[in-house]
Amino acid sequence: MSSLASQICTQITSVFTKPTTNPTSLDLMVDEIASAASRGGRVFVYGVGREGLMLKALCMRLAHLGLTSHCVFDMTTPPISAVDLLIASAGPGGFSTVDAICGVAKSNGARVMLLTAQPGLGSAGKYATVIVEIPARTMADDGEEEEGSEPLILPMGSLYEGAMFVLFEMVVFRLGEVLGQSPEVVRSRHTNLE
Repeated sequence: MSSLASQICTQITSVFTKPTTNPTSLDLMVDEIASAASRGGRVFVYGVGREGLMLKALCMRLAHLGLTSHCVFDMTTPPISAVDLLIASAGPGGFSTVDAICGVAKSNGARVMLLTAQPGLGSAGKYATVIVEIPARTMADDGEEEEGSEPLILPMGSLYEGAMFVLFEMVVFRLGEVLGQSPEVVRSRHTNLE
């Protein structure tokens, strides 16, 4: 079992060793979220399927950091405005609902951060203020193996989604430092209704 876990973790780690643009995905995310916090903005998240689940996990941790954060389509989600930030994911570059939500956010003056594995493809990029590349396989390129690399164990878009989770944990760690949030303070914001 540990061998399989090690192989999967190695494949997720490989996403973060690929050459990327400067600033890094981590730096872009931390800067955008910290900027939203400094201007009194709220953070909204949206994604479909498992990408959406990863963003919901991020949203929860942002709330633990003391930021006002919302998952799009939750019953208590307020209207987005010009001081706010939408973080949306479209691993393969675009989905009709992601495009629509990004378009609404942009038309209301909000900043739009698009997470994607395909920054040059798809339709969602036209709405983005900033594009964060997560260079991992998604469902769009499932079955395509990189030449000279080991076959991927994870199916469909799991590599992208796993990389999202790891990236978000790095973002939360770094934001805690930037925002001066100690682990004790972060923990104090965890729900007691469990």
